[in-house]
Amino acid sequence: MRDIKGYNTFLKIQQTNKGMSSDKKYCIETTGGRRLLLRISDISGYERKHAEFEIMKKAVMLGIPMPQPIDFGTCDSGKSVYTLLTWIDGKEVGAVLPTLTESEQYSLGVKSGEILLKIHAIPVTENVDDWATRYFSVIDERLVAFRSEGVSFDGDATILDFIESNRCLLKNRPQCRHHGDYHEGNMIISESGELSIIDWHTVDFDNYGDPWYEFNRIGTAFPAFASGQIDGYFHGKPPKEFWTLLAYYLAASAITSIVWAKYFAPKRLNAILQLNVDVLHWFDNMKKPVPM
Repeated sequence: MRDIKGYNTFLKIQQTNKGMSSDKKYCIETTGGRRLLLRISDISGYERKHAEFEIMKKAVMLGIPMPQPIDFGTCDSGKSVYTLLTWIDGKEVGAVLPTLTESEQYSLGVKSGEILLKIHAIPVTENVDDWATRYFSVIDERLVAFRSEGVSFDGDATILDFIESNRCLLKNRPQCRHHGDYHEGNMIISESGELSIIDWHTVDFDNYGDPWYEFNRIGTAFPAFASGQIDGYFHGKPPKEFWTLLAYYLAASAITSIVWAKYFAPKRLNAILQLNVDVLHWFDNMKKPVPM
């Protein structure tokens, strides 16, 4: 860590364990009174981390409220890669939502939807395959894993049939830059009510794909917030085809998360199984595109 640029200005270094990323994260206080976030990961992730840093620089230029990228490089004698960002003060939206009225939840959701629309306007240069090809190259493997190692539940066949019967929905979908993990846990609200988006690390599909796929992590535990997010994104009610794709992405994400939870987050397995049951309920056993 001592070979990080500006290390001599670090007055305090405190490790933080928030989030599920494998990065080591530290809250830094400098001699000048600034608070920074330092993320350190293995050098094997250099290219990916550099791409993330470049995306963040583009996002900041669009006025997206988020940590400001300060520096990027290698440390620990070339064994690690680091990213240095400004620190965002506030509370996670997921922790704040239960304390808000439905009207307040909705308003906050609208803000998050408007920000997501800005994120999807980040300039891109990628020349990639059709979205359906890219999506199913990943999801099909996860579906195979569910069939062989997943935990069955009442209605799993209904979800699997729905996914298989509606593959055509993903053909020729537009693609754009993603945040990658857009949910309440990665949103910070300040004391003055300002909303910021954190944790810009690559999750699925190199953070590039169908813009509507990004709603697969929508805050379903708080319907007013979720409704606000959709309305804020579309500046009103979304087109009908959005609901069918939302059902598709939620169903596929829910059922393919079961094996992941079984091996990597067993404490969340029951919640993931309940999410699958909820998806079946919301979409009337996958018969109705608009959630109940």
